[in-house]
Amino acid sequence: MSRNAFYFIMMCLVWGLTFLPVKIGSTHVPPVFFAAARFVIAGAIMLIWAGRDVFAVPRAARARLLVTALLVNTGNYAFLFWGLAHAPSGLAAIVNMATIPIYTLIASRLIEGQPITGRRVAAIALGMAGLCFLFATRLSAGLGAFGNPLELWGLAAVAFGTLLYCFGAVLSRRIAGTMPTLTLAGWQTAIGGAGLAAISLAWEPVGLPQVQALAQWPVWPALAFLVIGGSLTGFTIYMRLLRDWGAFHAGLYAFVSPAIAVAAGVVVLGEPFGWPEAVGAVMMFAAAAIALRR
Repeated sequence: MSRNAFYFIMMCLVWGLTFLPVKIGSTHVPPVFFAAARFVIAGAIMLIWAGRDVFAVPRAARARLLVTALLVNTGNYAFLFWGLAHAPSGLAAIVNMATIPIYTLIASRLIEGQPITGRRVAAIALGMAGLCFLFATRLSAGLGAFGNPLELWGLAAVAFGTLLYCFGAVLSRRIAGTMPTLTLAGWQTAIGGAGLAAISLAWEPVGLPQVQALAQWPVWPALAFLVIGGSLTGFTIYMRLLRDWGAFHAGLYAFVSPAIAVAAGVVVLGEPFGWPEAVGAVMMFAAAAIALRR
């Protein structure tokens, strides 16, 4: 197994487990504020960790660094968290994960001229079918509750946030080789966190009680896992894979992490698991294997 393949597995595992702490933290503090706290803390740690390389950002890459940080972290998570608050979770999860490979494929074609091969299309189709099986129970529950017009806007917000994320990720690849990976990840995380903080302060009820809640149980363990696992580990690995593999292959975690998230929900929260979820997990792993095979 190559080093990058090992990193890919680790990233899928960590990001699959982040769904639980996100759900826990967002029930105790405003969701965008919770996301802002995660990225501000993680960005500061990354930049300190980068040491001398913290300022190793070429002048020609600074504008693109700012734009990609606002797309990947600020815009994406602002729309994503708002959408998740208004749309059924099963439908939102499918919209988010199923559109990542599609948007990435389109963005890679438009920005980098990457070919749209039959293998990639087949992998996307198989992965989308697997996602529908994996979230079959949650999807049926979401459709049963569907009827509020705001839910449509919620799903649209999730789709638009994912679009921003994918185009920002593809744009990031051009500057990924011009600076150390930790420097790029640190600045993108810190800038994105600052943007989320500004949005949270403008739209959410944030005061001293919300700040104090970050240090209380069970918010602080959830925040710690997201900072250490989701950002310091997962996002740094993603930036490396983005540089070495390209946006499409790095984004295939969307076919692996949901299966891990469902498994974690079954073990920790006692969520339902039956044959549709099992079939969906196998199909998504197969889709990732088809796309990654050279």
